[in-house]
Amino acid sequence: MKDDLLAALRPLLAAEASAEAHATGAEPADLEQAVWLRLLEHLAAAAPPRDPQRWLRRAVRAESRRARRTADRERPYATEPADADERGPEHVVLAAVGRRVLREAVHRLPGRCPRLLRALLAPEDPTYREIAGELGISQGSLGPERARCLGCLRRLLAPVVAAREVRG
Repeated sequence: MKDDLLAALRPLLAAEASAEAHATGAEPADLEQAVWLRLLEHLAAAAPPRDPQRWLRRAVRAESRRARRTADRERPYATEPADADERGPEHVVLAAVGRRVLREAVHRLPGRCPRLLRALLAPEDPTYREIAGELGISQGSLGPERARCLGCLRRLLAPVVAAREVRG
């Protein structure tokens, strides 16, 4: 019986929601969904309405009024808070913690890896020739040495990164 009632009300609800939605600025599908939910709640709590078509029209109008009131009161953000250009304090703190963890891991690297990585990441952006001269190694060995150092760094940071993902 409930399935028959829902099937019979579907075209009426679509038409009523479409007509009311344009006046309120709401989406017809949103109004339909709200009224279907309201009807299912009503059916779960009580028997079907005596005059289902009348009940449906009144429910659509009530949901339309609610949507209009909501639209009048709510103001959208200019941008999504997560997309805002300014970074909140939590982002600043997390970035600082990440930089500190990275610096500590670079400091614990073996051999000349700490000096090599600091030179590669220097703000002055030195060339390979300048780095090789500073470290006293050939320019051709910088690439393989860098790869070994980054592998060591990756192994040092793996537990830290894995722990963050688990909590995340």
